[in-house]
Amino acid sequence: MSSPLLALPRAVAGNGIDAPVAAHYGSFNGEQRTVESGEGFVDLSHHDVLRIEGPDRLTWLHNITTQHLTDLQPGVLAQALVLSPQGHVEHEFRGTDDGEALTVWTEPGRAAALAEFLERMKFMMRAEITDVTADLALTWRPATGHRLVPRADLTTYAAATEPAAGLWAYEALRIARGEPRFGLDTDHRTIPNEVGWIGPAVHLDKGCYRGQETVARVHTLGRPPRRLTLLHLDGSENRLPAVGSDVILGEKSVGFVGTSARHHELGPIALALLKRNTQVDVDLMVDGIAAAQEVVVDPEVGLHVRPKLR
Repeated sequence: MSSPLLALPRAVAGNGIDAPVAAHYGSFNGEQRTVESGEGFVDLSHHDVLRIEGPDRLTWLHNITTQHLTDLQPGVLAQALVLSPQGHVEHEFRGTDDGEALTVWTEPGRAAALAEFLERMKFMMRAEITDVTADLALTWRPATGHRLVPRADLTTYAAATEPAAGLWAYEALRIARGEPRFGLDTDHRTIPNEVGWIGPAVHLDKGCYRGQETVARVHTLGRPPRRLTLLHLDGSENRLPAVGSDVILGEKSVGFVGTSARHHELGPIALALLKRNTQVDVDLMVDGIAAAQEVVVDPEVGLHVRPKLR
């Protein structure tokens, strides 16, 4: 559903699944600097939102996801994954509990599949799942992080927290931090160890869950098959690579590129998932654009190693 903030002056809509919100409001470089200074907010209202309520919600979700949720305190942000039996990431969501319900958000268009999976896994658990995307809108501010606001109040909230920064600014800073987006920087074979989700989304000291054996084995033995990397793209090309394009070394594909952006200091950058043994200092090509690497996830242990920026 399109955001009412697209009616703001100079708002330019995004592309693809991000088309319902503003990519920028006239100056994506200036908007990046605004966000880095701790000001403004970003409209993420195109993300899907589910509300999960009932007395068994946290115990139940603790047992079927990668995250330790039984002791989740109200207002504390949690990120969790649902894995296949082979350890591949099938769903990713984040959210907070208010003592009565856990409200979570996921990528645009992903709520229906997530809700369907959760319904199948309920059995006798006392938990109710409701799609509240039409009622709640996701936003982000640098000082407070993600926040859900009533969708009917989104325009009023924007006016009270201006200046607005577009999604391009948010995405450029996210990519620079080396934080992947599910379904864009990952594929159907992705395991958490490849993209730096051990720790943020996967708790290693909890009971068993579907796919745990793969996660634990790779964490213990090291050497996940692939690794997330930050690509520094040749700035002479006035374009960014298409999501899913092959990353080429010589004449062979060594992975694929995910999301990309123009960072106000780093220039054009992208996230890519590459074969673990791809040397860091080799010259790569992606969608006809030359690219150099910067390590994001350690290829031996699968942990995120890039220093966290704002």
